Amino acid sequence: MTQTQPETSIQEAVQQKVTDHLAVIYPGHDCPAIARQLLKLMRLDEDCQSPLAHKNLWDQTDMMVITYANTILKENQHPLETLHHFLKTHFTMLINSVHILPFFPYSSDDGFSVIDYKKVNPELGDWSDILRISTDFHLMADLVINHCSAQHQWFVNFQEGKSPGRDYFFTVDPNEDLSGIVRPRTTPLLRSISNGEETKYVWCTFGPDQVDLDFRNPRVLMEIVDIIRLYLDMGVRIFRMDAVAFVWKRIGSSCINLDETHEIVRLLRTLIEHADPNAVIITETNIPNRENLTYFGNANEAHCIYNFSLPPLLVHTLVSGNCRHLKSWLMSMPPAQNGTTYFNFIASHDGIGLRPAEGLLSEEEQEALIQTMENFGGKISWRALDDGNKKPYEINIALFDALKGTTAGEDQWQIERFICAHVIMLALEGIPAFYLHSLVGTTNDYQRMHEHGHNRAINRRQWQEAELNRKIADRKSHHHQVFYQLRNLIQIRREQPAFHPNATQFTLHLGDQIFAFWRQSMDRRQSIFCLNNISDEPQVVLLSSINLIGTEHWKDLISNEFFDDMSASVTLEPYQTLWITNRW
Repeated sequence: MTQTQPETSIQEAVQQKVTDHLAVIYPGHDCPAIARQLLKLMRLDEDCQSPLAHKNLWDQTDMMVITYANTILKENQHPLETLHHFLKTHFTMLINSVHILPFFPYSSDDGFSVIDYKKVNPELGDWSDILRISTDFHLMADLVINHCSAQHQWFVNFQEGKSPGRDYFFTVDPNEDLSGIVRPRTTPLLRSISNGEETKYVWCTFGPDQVDLDFRNPRVLMEIVDIIRLYLDMGVRIFRMDAVAFVWKRIGSSCINLDETHEIVRLLRTLIEHADPNAVIITETNIPNRENLTYFGNANEAHCIYNFSLPPLLVHTLVSGNCRHLKSWLMSMPPAQNGTTYFNFIASHDGIGLRPAEGLLSEEEQEALIQTMENFGGKISWRALDDGNKKPYEINIALFDALKGTTAGEDQWQIERFICAHVIMLALEGIPAFYLHSLVGTTNDYQRMHEHGHNRAINRRQWQEAELNRKIADRKSHHHQVFYQLRNLIQIRREQPAFHPNATQFTLHLGDQIFAFWRQSMDRRQSIFCLNNISDEPQVVLLSSINLIGTEHWKDLISNEFFDDMSASVTLEPYQTLWITNRW
């Protein structure tokens, strides 16, 4: 018989674990005292639970929709209420999780320059709206911990020499050698602040309105932990750690992915999972693939990492008609340990990142991709290099428009190509996440881009609920076609154990025009062979080439076609997918 561990010993063990984390981050500080403070802020001194190691907190029914709170509007109604109604109407029993992008008061960057972490933007609703959504969906919220708004009270206090805030921000001597710093923007790294007596230079990784917090001060860590506790109380189950790779700075280094950064992630993981063993941490690290993978740690950092290389590689595959690089990347991806998995997305509120394609696509291939996206109406955002030059950072375009053709130009296969992209995402190892605009086939919004003055707004349209519902209902509309095809595919995926996020995955080799892989359920009873024609020409596949077992009965889950003759061949039309399985 297993004995329940006494609560006091759990608390003691957690306090020691937190103290050990802190010793790495803050050598020379009174780490046991800081640990006691953190446990008190998280209320772990009152209720401390024991998470199970390597437990998968997800299965094949888990899927997420990513959206701004005010993507869908209705007159005289809070946007959060309108969003809740839209999601319940269209996705109940299909998509069980929602990522609501920053819903706090903000000053810029569509929410990621937070003025007050503890309030809901009154233009969107209030905490009661958040709580209601969290009762119907697993809720993911952003933990924007690298920086806050220059209008946050902490920064106002910093400028006036008051607390809290007086020592919350990272300052540096501008004469230091900062040439090796990795930047995601072209704006100046430092912002000067003068109070008439002295001038300070504050660090701004993402721009002058987003001022970097200084985690060298343990009080900053305590403020963040206090915020985390509030979010848990308000129903947040999934924490998206925004731009977490940049949180620790050390002059003379690249100031990205430092050891202290990883230790902070491990510390927050320890605190969060002992407060709620079902809570999940996802790291948002838009960086090259090898660096991104490090945020799994040894299954002790992020539960999930954003699969940032998937969007640029998949778009490149579909517009070039060649899956060589996508296939090589898939073979290189290590299976996630139980208790961790990949977070798969192919469109988001940001652009198609190019840094995650570094080392995977050649310079010439990236140039061809950029040129094709510009031909389809996309825009390019840039980042600064340490030599003063700039380099493309991301492509800003609605995914539906990104796939309106190939490198040869626009064609008639836009919807089929768009659906193919999502079918691939749905079948890959990991949890799939749909940008709301992709679910309804939203196109480039040039008016919003010009009104807001930045490229990312091209893919952040706001819909009136009634108008969007009319378009979804109109059978002649591409919105209708996209919406209902994706709903059908989501429903199919939910019922397949072989699509569990941690089910076995192997890459198949069927040429450069067929992107193929095999999934097998964790109990080994179900196999699914996923064959995707990623070209604009029909492709013939011999069934014998995928080693279907002749003693089994095989069926395509999408078309319901049966395959009994193992010596036969099958023709895949342009951008067609087969999910061939032995269990249905």
